[in-house]
Amino acid sequence: MQKPVLVMVGHGMVGHYFLEQLVERQLHLHYQVVVFGEERLPAYDRVHLSEYFAGRSAESLSLVQPDFLANSGITLRTSSRICAVDAERQCVIDEHGEETHYQQLVLATGSYPFVPPMPGHDRPGCLVYRTLDDLDAIAAQAKTARSGVVIGGGLLGLEAANALRQLGLETHVVEFAPRLMAVQLDEGGAAMLRHKIEALGVQVHTSKETREIVDGEQAQHRLCFADGSHLETDLLLFSAGIRPRDNLAESAGLSRGPRGGIEINDRCQTSDATIFAIGECALWDGKIFGLVAPGYQMARCVADHLLDKENLFTGADMSTKLKLLGVDVASIGDAHGRTPGSQSYQWRDGPNEIYKKIVVSADGKLLLGAVLIGDSSDYSTLLQMMLNGMPLPAQPEMLILPQPSGSEPKGLGVAALPDSAQICSCHNVSKADISTAVVAGCSEMGSLKACTKAGTGCGGCVPLLKQVLEYELTQLGVEVKKDVCEHFAFSRQEIYHLIRVHQIRSFSALIARFGQGSGCEVCKPLVGSLLASCWNDYLLEPQHLPLQDTNDRFFANMQKDGTYSVVPRIPAGEITPEGLIAIGQVAQRYQLYTKITGGQRVDLFGARQEQLPAIWRELVDAGFETGHAYGKSLRTVKSCVGSTWCRYGVQDSTGLALALEQRYKGLRSPHKIKMAVSGCTRECAEAQSKDIGVIATDKGWNLYVCGNGGMKPRHADLFASDLDRETLIATIDRLLMFYIRTADRLQRTSTWLDNLEGGIDYLREVILQDSLSIGAELESEMAHVVGSYQCEWQTTLASPERLALFRPFLNDATPDEAVVMVPQRGQIRPAQPEEKTVSTAQVVAEGEWVRIAALTDIPANVGMAARLGQQQIALFHLPDSEPRIYALDNLEPGTGANVLSRGLLGDIAGEPVVFSPLYKKRFRLSDGISPDDNTLRVRAWPVKIEQGDIWVNTLALAHPLAVQLAEAF
Repeated sequence: MQKPVLVMVGHGMVGHYFLEQLVERQLHLHYQVVVFGEERLPAYDRVHLSEYFAGRSAESLSLVQPDFLANSGITLRTSSRICAVDAERQCVIDEHGEETHYQQLVLATGSYPFVPPMPGHDRPGCLVYRTLDDLDAIAAQAKTARSGVVIGGGLLGLEAANALRQLGLETHVVEFAPRLMAVQLDEGGAAMLRHKIEALGVQVHTSKETREIVDGEQAQHRLCFADGSHLETDLLLFSAGIRPRDNLAESAGLSRGPRGGIEINDRCQTSDATIFAIGECALWDGKIFGLVAPGYQMARCVADHLLDKENLFTGADMSTKLKLLGVDVASIGDAHGRTPGSQSYQWRDGPNEIYKKIVVSADGKLLLGAVLIGDSSDYSTLLQMMLNGMPLPAQPEMLILPQPSGSEPKGLGVAALPDSAQICSCHNVSKADISTAVVAGCSEMGSLKACTKAGTGCGGCVPLLKQVLEYELTQLGVEVKKDVCEHFAFSRQEIYHLIRVHQIRSFSALIARFGQGSGCEVCKPLVGSLLASCWNDYLLEPQHLPLQDTNDRFFANMQKDGTYSVVPRIPAGEITPEGLIAIGQVAQRYQLYTKITGGQRVDLFGARQEQLPAIWRELVDAGFETGHAYGKSLRTVKSCVGSTWCRYGVQDSTGLALALEQRYKGLRSPHKIKMAVSGCTRECAEAQSKDIGVIATDKGWNLYVCGNGGMKPRHADLFASDLDRETLIATIDRLLMFYIRTADRLQRTSTWLDNLEGGIDYLREVILQDSLSIGAELESEMAHVVGSYQCEWQTTLASPERLALFRPFLNDATPDEAVVMVPQRGQIRPAQPEEKTVSTAQVVAEGEWVRIAALTDIPANVGMAARLGQQQIALFHLPDSEPRIYALDNLEPGTGANVLSRGLLGDIAGEPVVFSPLYKKRFRLSDGISPDDNTLRVRAWPVKIEQGDIWVNTLALAHPLAVQLAEAF
C-alpha cells in the first residue's frame, strides 16, 4: 500500500525541527515526506548567523546531521521554489510547473526582510541581512567599502550592525523610533544599550525618517532624512523588521490576517484542515511570533496532531536573552509595564553601565516583566518567577539590587520551581523531564543534553539546567563532585594541596601518583598553573612544556588567524619617550597592528610565531619585560598620576602602583588579576572595578577587593581602611595566596568571594585576624614567588634549544602562507578568506615516503608543524616505551588557521587526542576524527620512524593503500 504524502514547503530552522519531530515519533515510516527548500543550502542555524563573519563555516552552521535525510527516507529538494498551492487538487506547483500531490501540507515558509519602499531602496549596494547568500553579498560589497549603515534598530538591526563591525566598517544604525529595540526595551534600558553600543564605536541615529537614497558625494549612497539632515555610506543594510511569507496562502485560498500572516487555530491548522502553517509565516490570535522557540512549539503541535495526540498551541512567551555587539540584553514579559496598576523598580549602575528593571503586579505579589542591560545573570530566576507565578519576596527590589557579600542567594532556588517549570523553551523541557532523565542515569551535562536536548538550542538555559541537574543528583543522594576531569578525582583545591604537601614538582609525578591516563586540555594547564604558583619554575622546561596552552608555550596571545599579539610590560602605565619610540620602531619594523589597551599598555598584533624571538630581543634590549598578557596571572596595575602631579592627589599613587606591579608580576593564579591605585577619592584609576584596588586617603590607603569589569561587572568591596604601605602589601600578599589556594579553576576573584562561605566577613577573619593561623605561611609563599621571578622572554632568548620551538616548520623556513594581512586605516588587519590568493595545491597521492626531521627535533608530548610537499601537517610526539609519531593536517577546521600542531596532547579514556588551540576541539591522533562529532575531522597520514628519523607517506589514511602502510608500521 502506498504511503500518504506529506509535503513541507520551507526548510529553515523550524521546518527542520518539524522533520526531527516526525522522525522522533516514527511518522516518517507512515508518510512519504517531501520537502521543498528555496535556498541552495539545507537548514542552518540563523540564530548564530553573525558567527559566519567571525570565521564559522556554512557547514558548521548546518542543522542537518549526516545521513539524517537518507536514514529517514525524507526527500529534500533544495533551490526549489514553490509558486502556488492548488488546495482543491491537493498539490503544490514549483517554478518549472511540476506538480507534487499531498495528503498533508505544512507551510514553513518563514518571513522576509521588510524593505521600506522609499526612492532608491533598490540601488546597487543596498542589501538585506537574512540568509547566508545575503552575508556573502555583504562581504563582497564590504571589500570596497569604508562605512556601512543599518536601517533598523531592533534585534535584527543590531545583529546586522555587529556584522558590519566585524567586517571592519565604520558602522551606523538609523532607527525611525526614538529609541533602540522599542518593542523589547523601555526608555531607561534603551538609553543604557545605546550608550554601551556607542562606546564600541557604533554611531546611533534615532528619530530618523529616511525619505530617499541618492548618490553620495564622499561615499556611494546618501540617506536623506525628513529633518533635512543626511548621512553618507558605501554599504546599506535594511533590517527594518520582517514580514510573513504568506504568498502561497492566496493561491490556496487560505485566510490571512489584515497585516499578513496565514491564520491558524490552536492545532496550527489553516482554514483548510489539510494544510498547516508553522513558524514566522503563521498568524495565531492576531500575533506573529518572531522567535525560534514558538516555531518549535508549533512544530511539536503539528507532529502530535498527525499522531492523533492532543497538543494545542496557546501562545508563547516572547522573553528573550541575547548578546548584541557584546552587550548582555534581556527582556521578560511586560517589560513596558502596560498591565493596569502595575508598579516598577529600577536600578542603574552608571560606572559599570548596568540597568535593571522589574515590573510587578498592583499588589506587589507577582512579577510581570523585567529589563536587564549589561548584566543578564538574573534572567533565569526572573523568567521562572514570572512564568510560574511564583510569589515575590517582601522586598521585590532585592531581586535586582547588588547582593551583599556573604548573604544568602537572592530569589528562589531550583527547589522552589514546580515540576512543570519550563527550563528549556527551545525544546520544551520541563524540570520534571530533567528529573526523569537524571533518575534514568544522566549524571552529567553532556548526557543530559543528549537525552533531553535541553541546552542544545539557543543555549540560554544552560546555567539553570546545570543547577537543576546538581539539585536532582543531590536529591538522589549522589555526591556532586568537583573533579577537574577524568584524569584526576580531585578538585582544584585538592590538587593544590597535593602539590604542596607532597612537594610535587612535575605533572608526570602528580598523575603517576594521584591520577590516571595522560591528561587533557583541562588538567594540564591547570596543573601547569599550580606548579608555577607553588614553585615558579620556567614554563618551557622539558617537564613543563607539554602542559602549556599555546599562549603560555609561545609567551604571546594567539589571535584567530594563528598570529600572536605582543604586550611588553609598562608598570603602572609609566613609560619614557625612549621606551615609546622603541615600541613604535618594533611595530614599524615588523609591520604590526598597534593599539593602546585599557590597562595603560601598548598591544602589538600580527606577529608570526617565528618572529616572536626577534621582536622580543629588540624589546628586551630596550629594557622591557614580558607583560604576561597571555597568562592567568597579574596583568596590569593601573594608576593615576597622584600627588606627584595632580592638585587633588593625596598620595603617590604611581609610586605605589609601580611597587605592586614589580612585586606581583609573573604571579600565576586561577584567573587573570587586575589592579589599580588611585591617588584620591576621585578614583581616576577605577580601582573599585579591579581584583585589587587601592585608593589613597590622607591617613594611608583604603583596600578594595574582588571587583571586576568585563562580562559580569562587580563593584569591589572595601576590605580595610587607612593602611600604611607595609601593612597594605602584607595584606595583599595573604589575600592573593589564599585565593590561589582556595579558588576553583578559571574563577575570578569576584566569583570566588561570592561563593566563599561566610563571604567578606570570613575573608577578613582569615586575612586580617589570621583566624586560621596561616598568615605567616601565606606571606612566606608569596615571598618565594617574588624572589624567584624571571622574565620568561629573557630566559627563552638565552636558550637556543628553546628558540628552536619557534620555527614555523621542522623542515622549512618559509612562513605560513595562510597568514595574509591587508591595509586598513593606515595599519593592517587579517585578510578575509576571499581576500587571500593562497595556493591550494595538495600533495599528489603517489605513496612516497618523505623524510621530515629527526625524532629528537620534536620534544616529548608536544606537536610541531612540518611541510609534506605543499601540504602543512602537524606532527605529535608521544614517547611511551616505544616512541610514536602521529601526523594530521595542521589546519584547525572551521578557522582557516594552520595551528593544530600547537594544541595540547592528552587522552580520552586512553585514546590519544589533540586539543585544538583556538576552539578546543578534540581530534583522535590515530585517524583525525573528533570523538565528539564524527563529521568534524582532519586528514591523518602514515608515519614511520627509521634510525631516529621521522618519515611520512604522501597518501592520507583515507586511501586504502595508506591504511595498509600505517598498519605495517
